[in-house]
Amino acid sequence: MPTNPFDLSDPRLVPARPEIADARLRGHVEAMHYVEGEPRAVVVPTAPLRRTPRFDAGLETEAVLGDTVTFYGAEEGFAFVQFTHDGYTGYLPEAALGPVTPATHRITALRSFLYPGPDLKLPASGFLTLGARLRVEETVGAYHRLATGGYVFAGHCAEIDVIEPDYPATAERLVGTPYLWGGRTSLGLDCSGLVQLCLAQGGISAPRDADQQERGLGDALPLDVDGLRRGDFVFWRGHVGLMLDRARLIHANGHHMAVAVEPLDEAVARIREKSFGPVTSVRRLSSPMR
Repeated sequence: MPTNPFDLSDPRLVPARPEIADARLRGHVEAMHYVEGEPRAVVVPTAPLRRTPRFDAGLETEAVLGDTVTFYGAEEGFAFVQFTHDGYTGYLPEAALGPVTPATHRITALRSFLYPGPDLKLPASGFLTLGARLRVEETVGAYHRLATGGYVFAGHCAEIDVIEPDYPATAERLVGTPYLWGGRTSLGLDCSGLVQLCLAQGGISAPRDADQQERGLGDALPLDVDGLRRGDFVFWRGHVGLMLDRARLIHANGHHMAVAVEPLDEAVARIREKSFGPVTSVRRLSSPMR
């Protein structure tokens, strides 16, 4: 039997559906067709990833410009893909995908408008979100011309290898961003989307969902909320927050319906009583924030 490179215990990370599956899963899962995946990139500002190929299916997560995927096939305008950065699988609009071109820059502003030319007086054609990855073809005055089309203000960009290591500071910039289930952009975030986005800006890869992050981020600390410090993660069953210091938590949450900062003890008491129950773990990266 061929080697299986995927964790079959987590369906979110298995590129298989009854009609199609990665060829490496032959003998491990049943599918009508097995195919070799092909590299593609997201060439639109944002795109929704859904569990099923339906426009009314719930939002699982979001793709942003420059994300790369493995493409397995398309049906009725939807592409079945697996994200490179976190292994998540699902359906993107087929029109959101194009050829892979190496990124040269990324967006460092919360969001930046796209223009049809290098002029802020032109009508904006859309926006790019924090963390979007760009290929700049040339710089015209104060604007970059992108390989995917349009111009973006150069001051809202940094070269691709420039990182923001203080990921809690990135989270603070996002205070007030509305809560959105499955959200991964500066227009809307869920709890784990906030963590994943801020870590990515710091050059740190992270799984997509809170339970995956609880298993895969950093090292477990004693299960109490004393002695915490900036950059530590606090997990509940289905929820995650990030410590700004020993007493304050920042998290995207349905109580405030936004990214909010609050005293950890207040959040722990409310969440225990009204939603996710008690804290399940506390974790710290090997290079914690001071």
